[in-house]
Formats: sequence, C-alpha cells, structure tokens
Amino acid sequence: MVIGTPVFPKWFNQTRVLVLLVVLIAPAYAGLCVLYGFSPLATDVGYAPEQPIPYSHKLHAGDLGIDCRYCHSTVEQSAHAAIPPTRTCVNCHNKEYGIHAGSEKLQLLHTAFYGDEHVEPGYPIPWVRVHDLPDYAYFDHSAHVNRGVGCVSCHGRVDRMEVVYQAEPLSMGWCLECHRNPAPHLRPLDQITNMTWAPPEGADPQAYGEKLLKDYDIREPEYLQGCSVCHR
Repeated sequence: MVIGTPVFPKWFNQTRVLVLLVVLIAPAYAGLCVLYGFSPLATDVGYAPEQPIPYSHKLHAGDLGIDCRYCHSTVEQSAHAAIPPTRTCVNCHNKEYGIHAGSEKLQLLHTAFYGDEHVEPGYPIPWVRVHDLPDYAYFDHSAHVNRGVGCVSCHGRVDRMEVVYQAEPLSMGWCLECHRNPAPHLRPLDQITNMTWAPPEGADPQAYGEKLLKDYDIREPEYLQGCSVCHR
C-alpha cells in the first residue's frame, strides 16, 4: 500500500452528513408517527361514512324508541352485532302499505328486497361499516352486554345521531381503561340498551358498579393480562 493513499473513496465523506440528518430527523419522524397514531385521523373518532340509505338513528332509536336489539338482533348471543337484513326494514317500510312507502329514500330498500328488471329479489344493501376493529383484535359483543356494559359506553349516544359516527377511539389503551376499573361502566342487564340510564339517585357509581361486578362474576380474561403489561 502506498503511504497517503485514501482507504475509502471520496464520496464516503458525505456519510457524516447523512448520519447527522438521520440523528436529527429520525426522532422527529418517530414523534410525528406517534402523534398521528393517537390523532382522530388514525383512531377514526368522528368517522361518519355516507350510507346507501339515509337511515336516522336519532329518529328510530331516539324519537321512536326502537330498542337496539330489534335491528342488531344477535348482540346478546354472538360476538358480532349483526347488521339487520333487509326483511327487518321492510317489516315497517313495506312497499305497498308500509310507513312512507312512496318515499324516494326507500327506493333502494324496495329494489333490494323485491327486485326489478335488473336486480334479483333479496339483494343485500351495501351498508358501510362504521366501527371496524383491526383484524388482530377480538371483541365479543355478547360477553360485554351480558355483563352489564351498555351500548352507549362504546358507541356513544346513537339515539341523538342523525348520521352514526364513531364516538370513541376503540384503541387498546382505551379498552384497557375500562378493563382496569369496569365498575363505573356497569349497569343492570335490563338497562343495556337504555341510552339515558344512570345509577340510582344518591348512589356512588363506583360502589354501585362494584356490587354489579360481583353479581356478574367478572374477571379479567387471561388473554388481556399481556395487554395490561404493555399498556400500563
């Protein structure tokens, strides 16, 4: 080797600049990712997609007082709160003699159920999902509503929503806040769908909920213990 001959090529000197940029930019980038991850843009709080039929929960669940389980009939027996079949809607909005039978807003409903020259009868209405958990998260509706967790705890006051939107972030940390202390969120089983329910006047919500906690024999499932470690 000739003395004085550079060991690295000239362009290698630029790596110092690159390293400096990475050291300065990487933390800022990571911070932005964290901020975005906890923002409404990522958690979908306020997400209110347009539906194929303008269905008003305020009218049906609020003004008319229709119980949530009339449409979401599987919520007490299944992990999923099923989207109601078209037949459920037609029970009230029959094409011939139903409520607002001639309304243009119900044209898609009647076409889907009765069919026409282009559509076979029984075509499913393409409702857009509002609350959509990640595939790796398993949520069982029946396990919650049968243990005193009301619909309003997760879905908000849908009886006031003209257009249903996501009211809570539904993140792992948000779920665990309730699992660490579920007592204040519990209610009698016959009040699960009552959006306006509150503990008896003068009752302490924590003490009232702790009594229900014992009555319902609620324990933290083993598969949540690992989540609690990560989200202290």
